[in-house]
Amino acid sequence: MRRAFAWRQSHAFGCSLFLSVYSITLRIEPSRIRARQGNRWAATDFPLPKVSAKIPLSLSQQSDHQTRRVEIETIAVLGAGTMGHGIAQVAAACGYRVILRDTERAALARGVQAIEKNLAKGMQLAKVTEAERDLTLQHIRGAVNLAETRDADLFIEAAPERLELKRAVLREVEAVAVRPFIFATNTSALSITEIARDAARPAHVVGMHFFNPVHLMRLVEIVTGAQTSAETVEAVRAVAGRMRKEPITVRDVPGFASSRLGVALGLEAMRMLEQEVASARDIDTAMELGYNHPLGPLRLTDLVGLDIRLHIAEYLHRALGSETFRPPEILRRMVEEGKLGRKSGEGFYLWDD
Repeated sequence: MRRAFAWRQSHAFGCSLFLSVYSITLRIEPSRIRARQGNRWAATDFPLPKVSAKIPLSLSQQSDHQTRRVEIETIAVLGAGTMGHGIAQVAAACGYRVILRDTERAALARGVQAIEKNLAKGMQLAKVTEAERDLTLQHIRGAVNLAETRDADLFIEAAPERLELKRAVLREVEAVAVRPFIFATNTSALSITEIARDAARPAHVVGMHFFNPVHLMRLVEIVTGAQTSAETVEAVRAVAGRMRKEPITVRDVPGFASSRLGVALGLEAMRMLEQEVASARDIDTAMELGYNHPLGPLRLTDLVGLDIRLHIAEYLHRALGSETFRPPEILRRMVEEGKLGRKSGEGFYLWDD
């Protein structure tokens, strides 16, 4: 299948990019969603156009003290869950080559379907054109084998919030990568310095905290570890800017800026519910109408996942020693009962989607 696009500016559901005239050739299979559109998730490599998504930077080669100039053209997103597939979507919409990798084929398939669903909704809202949808999907391919990401210039890790797991992913990437790369972790609370502790090049490890849903939320929190270089920070800020995100830079402290504030508010809302101050809906309405928050803290917790909130709260309680972050009993009980929020169908609210 070949498609041609004329030079114009495009806004692909929250992303601005310039497209030059080119044609794309794809090897396709029938899609689970739309057989007409084709499946872009074959394990083999695919030809991609050269697009103006190159972010030049210099990365120090610590082994020989030489500096090589690297252009960020290919981004590997490690993890196809809620955050991973969202990051893959916005990166592809801006013209990057994207490899979306997950260890499980079923999880990868769910990530693919979520991206297609997001783009379909964007088309319904007249925020995405058919050409923009096709371009986004053509820039993504899926992978289960980590070796298929070896040529990436930027790895964005979106694994679960466990320190040892994130360290292990970094070690695995170092073992397969064939060129200098930046490793950006999407952690919302864990220490960047600790994740990079045993890294071969800790200067190239940085936090890049996106927010859910990624294709709609504009903030990206850039977190600098103890050894993160200024060049690395500059590079990921440029990538975030191309995605039409608003990057802020924060120091590597527990919870950074956003999670520390957001979790504190969410836990206090849970305590108020526990104490029967008001219903979940009324507590949320108080923040939405009284403080102009787009979502109340309990509804937001349902979207994030109660299990994730609990894990972060426990980490912050240990790291900061503050009672503010001690998880309330209602949170522990609901997680034990499997009431994890939207993903399980029930949390502080009932969900039917």
